[in-house]
Amino acid sequence: MGYAAWSCGHGNRREHLPVSQEYSPDVVERFSFPAGGGYPWTLSALRTPRLTPAPWRIVVITGAPSWAEYWSPAMADLPFNREMVVVDRPGFACSEPEVCVPDITVQAKALAPLLDPVPGQRVLLVGQSYGAAIATLMAANHPDRVDSLLLLSGFFGELGPTARLLVELGARCWPVIPRDLRNAITEVKGQRRQLRRMRSALKRLAMPLHSVHGDRDDFAPLQVAQTLNRWNKGGLRFSIAPGADHFLNDGPTGPLLQQLEAAIPGYAEIAAPKLVEIPASVEAIPVLQEAC
Repeated sequence: MGYAAWSCGHGNRREHLPVSQEYSPDVVERFSFPAGGGYPWTLSALRTPRLTPAPWRIVVITGAPSWAEYWSPAMADLPFNREMVVVDRPGFACSEPEVCVPDITVQAKALAPLLDPVPGQRVLLVGQSYGAAIATLMAANHPDRVDSLLLLSGFFGELGPTARLLVELGARCWPVIPRDLRNAITEVKGQRRQLRRMRSALKRLAMPLHSVHGDRDDFAPLQVAQTLNRWNKGGLRFSIAPGADHFLNDGPTGPLLQQLEAAIPGYAEIAAPKLVEIPASVEAIPVLQEAC
């Protein structure tokens, strides 16, 4: 992905590999929409077109750097009774502005139009990596628009060894690295002091809450994600994916789509030998580790 970012900067393009070269527009298409919150930006996202609205819409808030196109294989394999929207967050890829938007509250407001209701449609909101904190704020701000929340490889202020190495390297090469990598470094270095907002948002959640993390994640530590416990009546399903790293959307789409389905209320549990369920304690006091 680092090479792709350099290649894009050199070629003066925003997409690493234009989705239109990989998929026909009736499978995956790019679209733009005005940012919410009164911010004067145009944001870009990918979606799976459907002739009629699907019963469930899956809205994905990506990590840092925020590149929606890396979700396109999963989008293409999505069944027709589901639809998906994956966004380039503000300051990344095809979205405005050019500069970083480090405030997670601002980003949550700007991305709120993705939750605009379609009559009869329900929403699964997915926060990937850095996007997990933003998605949590969005769910708390719009509980009437979000039916279930999934935190995928959630990053909560604590850098794993590989992420720490890359951030330190990027800081040394700051003048010459591409815009998206600069903005990603700014985001992750400034997230920790904002997480009190996420803790407050978690206390307000009543919808089902799910968390999935790979046990070989060296970008966002598993132990930090595990500190999330049961919240109110929604509860928490925490799953470890053995052998998986931080990029759960990089690889065969089947396991990822299964995790998305498992986060949809009413999902009938099926055999999943590669997943280990860790139930949260009912009596446990909900807390996000102070290290976050």
